[in-house]
Amino acid sequence: MRRIVLTLIAALLAAYPVSIAVGGGEIPGGPTDSSGLLQVPWRVAEHRLSNGMRALMLQDRRAPSIVFQVWYGVGSRDEPKGKTGVAHMLEHMMFRGTKKYGPKEFSNIVMRNGGSHNAFTSFDYTAYFERIASDRLGLVMELEADRMVNLVLKQEELTPEQKVVMEERRSRTEDSPTGALFEKLRAASYTKHAYRNPIIGWAEDIDGYSLEDLEAFYKRYYTPNNATAVIVGDFEVGEAIRLLEKHFGPIPSLPFEGRPRMTEPEQTTSRRLVVRKEAQLPYVAMAHHAPNWKHDDGPALIMLENILGGGETSRLYQRLVRKDAIALGAGADYTYVSLDPMLFYLYGQPAPGKEAIDVEKTILDEVDRLIRKGVSKEELERNLRSIEAQTIFSMDSHFYRAMQLGRAMIAGDWQLVNGYLPSLAKVTSADIVRVAKKFLRPQNRTTATLVPIPLDKKQPRPKNAKGGQTHGGSR
Repeated sequence: MRRIVLTLIAALLAAYPVSIAVGGGEIPGGPTDSSGLLQVPWRVAEHRLSNGMRALMLQDRRAPSIVFQVWYGVGSRDEPKGKTGVAHMLEHMMFRGTKKYGPKEFSNIVMRNGGSHNAFTSFDYTAYFERIASDRLGLVMELEADRMVNLVLKQEELTPEQKVVMEERRSRTEDSPTGALFEKLRAASYTKHAYRNPIIGWAEDIDGYSLEDLEAFYKRYYTPNNATAVIVGDFEVGEAIRLLEKHFGPIPSLPFEGRPRMTEPEQTTSRRLVVRKEAQLPYVAMAHHAPNWKHDDGPALIMLENILGGGETSRLYQRLVRKDAIALGAGADYTYVSLDPMLFYLYGQPAPGKEAIDVEKTILDEVDRLIRKGVSKEELERNLRSIEAQTIFSMDSHFYRAMQLGRAMIAGDWQLVNGYLPSLAKVTSADIVRVAKKFLRPQNRTTATLVPIPLDKKQPRPKNAKGGQTHGGSR
């Protein structure tokens, strides 16, 4: 998860006490542990319905509004062979009507009540959400409970949605040089794990969905015992539980076989690929297999990501963009919260007139320099405070806090949000050097280079895009 270093916020955090209202109370500013980091208590109430559905509830009284989300433990990693993208397609179809509400009625009801809604699919999950006034919580629960069990799938609705998704794929991947590059890089990095497949699906699979495919996927994964409700905002916990029991409690749980278990064999030799595509500039990206939150090295990898590529003060940006002026941008990206281990990326876009090989060599030179010379105490502290500042100030968003709870829950434990900053405070310079040696070694690396071919003047300029999830549009 790439972070943009917020220098101004970090300075403000260091200079002034911080006080953030949560759950009707306040989080006092100032050090609360030996590391001097602010501790952010997540006063989360938990509830489990008899049908197996779970709920996480976090009160925040600052405004009379709520965010309501329903998370399903299913994403692109769970799709059958030859049906890539079906999780995302089903997300689209969830807006096409139920036995009670026809197409577009869901959206119209939410909007008439002053709310907004959408959905998103990722490798590990599919989630649906509403932002609305607090006194409408029962309304959005009723709507979500209805489509959990009463979805109506029709061919006349599926066919146009397939065209919509194909156009989405064209704009985000096929017409995007960097989107295509990262898609091919992931596919080459994994040999067995389903993370190799794009969330949106391969084009040939999107064309081949049947109603039976979607129905089977819906019946297997859209069951209360594979769902978690997350509520953040101005509400009473007791009343929220009553509403959950009223709307979701009557839905029977279905036999659930669990999610597919999969592992990726260790990579022992470097891999390299070239992507030739219409583009104005080249690009280079390197992917390394790396563990997630379940491994003790996870916190050190977060710090390594931030030090190497976490924004404009990072080593890669300062060296490639500011000092050497050979790149327009450079950074790192690592996913800590996931169901299975993902990838640690290093990437850069050469400046006009510069070569991808020079950017690649300089990125690797910076990795080597970190391994040889380590990280100073001052640099380690500065990056820790930067992450702390971003974490604290992002808590201002109901949606962000709900997202953090939902993602952590799907990955295995919502309490990850409590231990995040304390785990980073324990990381030492030696830890960062060790994980850089261990995971950024050549044998664990797959490198992809974008080689531009002349732009067709009749075609629109391609967009650069790289994403880890797909969002539904207004439907």
